[in-house]
Amino acid sequence: MNIHASCVAREGMGVLLTGPAGSGKSDLLLRLLSRGFALVADDRVEIFGLLARPVPALAGLLEVRELGIVRLPYMPEARLVLAVELTAATTRLPEPARHQLLDIPLLRLDPNLISAPERVALALDCILGRTEQLAGAFAA
Repeated sequence: MNIHASCVAREGMGVLLTGPAGSGKSDLLLRLLSRGFALVADDRVEIFGLLARPVPALAGLLEVRELGIVRLPYMPEARLVLAVELTAATTRLPEPARHQLLDIPLLRLDPNLISAPERVALALDCILGRTEQLAGAFAA
């Protein structure tokens, strides 16, 4: 399946960034890269089960608005463990949600928040059991 999304990974664990065109996927991806995440794919992601891969023609390419298209190191694939839906309509203390097609945990996030990259990293830590969440999106 080939979808309009972006993907980053940390320690091989993939985070799928979804949202309409212009919602901030590439911008959030760029900020996540500066915090130690690795590029998997920008703009188009091929998904095989829970494996995310770049579309071959776009592998390693990142569109940075107001700058252009750059080539970066990338991971050839990552196992998806989190989907992030970029939206300004968020909830302060959300109920657990799952991505409709992939059945993985889903976080709805305003990408314009300064702390958006840290929230993605913390969500990943909660999913992987490194941080305990008492209430909210990933609480047991």
